[in-house]
Amino acid sequence: MAFPRENMTYRERHCPSENEKLHCLIPAPKGYVTPFPWPKSRDYVPYANAPYKSLTVEKAVQNWIQFQGDVFKFPGGGTMFPNGASAYLDELASIIPLADGTIRTALDTGCGVASFGAYLMDRNVLTMSFAPRDSHEAQVQFALERGVPAVIGVLGTIKLPYPSRSFDMAHCSRCLIPWESNGGMYMMEVDRVLRPGGYWILSGPPINWSKYYQTWKKSKQDAEEDQRRIENIAEMLCWDKIYEEEDIAIWQKKANSHLCHQMIGHANKMCKVQDADDVWYKNMESCITPPGEPVQLKKFPERLSAIPPRILEGHAPGVTEEDYEEDNKLWKKHVNTYKRVNKLIGSSRYRNIMDMNAGLGSFAATLDSPMSWVMNVVPTISERNTLGIIYERGLVGIYHDWCEAFSTYPRTYDLIHGYGIFSLYQNKCDVEDILLEMDRILRPEGAVILRDSVDVLNKVRSAVSGMRWKSKLLDHEDGPHVPMKILISVKEYWVGSEEENSS
Repeated sequence: MAFPRENMTYRERHCPSENEKLHCLIPAPKGYVTPFPWPKSRDYVPYANAPYKSLTVEKAVQNWIQFQGDVFKFPGGGTMFPNGASAYLDELASIIPLADGTIRTALDTGCGVASFGAYLMDRNVLTMSFAPRDSHEAQVQFALERGVPAVIGVLGTIKLPYPSRSFDMAHCSRCLIPWESNGGMYMMEVDRVLRPGGYWILSGPPINWSKYYQTWKKSKQDAEEDQRRIENIAEMLCWDKIYEEEDIAIWQKKANSHLCHQMIGHANKMCKVQDADDVWYKNMESCITPPGEPVQLKKFPERLSAIPPRILEGHAPGVTEEDYEEDNKLWKKHVNTYKRVNKLIGSSRYRNIMDMNAGLGSFAATLDSPMSWVMNVVPTISERNTLGIIYERGLVGIYHDWCEAFSTYPRTYDLIHGYGIFSLYQNKCDVEDILLEMDRILRPEGAVILRDSVDVLNKVRSAVSGMRWKSKLLDHEDGPHVPMKILISVKEYWVGSEEENSS
């Protein structure tokens, strides 16, 4: 509460100073159990894993979540889709090509318990959902317990931690983001991350204002003005409105907006940035990101292995087509090794997977399966910014600095993979800090696979022996003389005692 409330600053990321950092393991709550396997997890979450009932009361009429015995049930409803997300998606699919692989990556702003993303999984669409930690307490924790990609986040003053032109579709269902405020800055940020030809869906206020303005406690004029301002900003961004029916409106970003921006005379509204993907802790601006050249992406799943346009067009310094093909081959070999060592990889046991240093996304591409998804993290200190390539492959991910806490709740990932992560952060921050953060986000009985040089892994191994991880150091696939090794660890199951929890 020490931060300003204006523009949601107080709900953005704020890291503790060095002397405020906690150096401790976080116990699981009493009664914690392994989440149900997908797809059962979409509909049921054990109460003990996230014991927060406030949403069951607050959202009772909206079909978000119900408490039944020792589980929460998620009927798939939402504020704007009380009949369930499937029926809502059917309506969207009558306008947006959700069935043929054209739409693969989606962004859900202010996602609640992420039923939109959960039900898009059936249509082979991967959604990055985010919401702040607010009065709804644990909405993002519920999303991850359900096995749906989500992070804690908010549209406030800082740019979203995603590259430009990454999402095929963005969505706001009564997300309460003031789209019309700050000179359209939030819509401009959605425009930055939306691919040319991508769609923006807005359901809820101010759409259908004439029916609801009294319910929203607004005057007719104010409600109408809110929608008019959104329409004007959309026009300025060169988005075409293609649908409005009852509570839903859909815009499509022009596939090639160069001409449109020239005609409207937008030169003075264009952002002056050199690199539209340089976003970590950078302030959001009220300006339009230059649209870039239109690119033709293959439909998913071809897109997963096709050479991404950023590489083809030379927009990925230091990455050639040969590098990309080689990387894919290498990770197929590495993942085969992992599967030999841990038979559960590729099964429904590991649903939420994190790759701490994702490179070109080939680890995730090799693992691609309806049973799991991968949060591909590109460290902000990486030499190469490859996250745009990862999105072009039809995968999702985020920028992050591993000297800081990741924007998630405890116990939200089943498997964490880290290639060269400790070598990358040598002399940047303590090994212990990174390991404690990994432990925080790893579920009891979850696994960790680290691939790094032997001296680094020996340091890691001695640290984790005091963290209730069981580990084993293995030679590289190419034999014992390769200085790079593999450390496989499993976090033991343990919960806090009553005294620990209350102290």
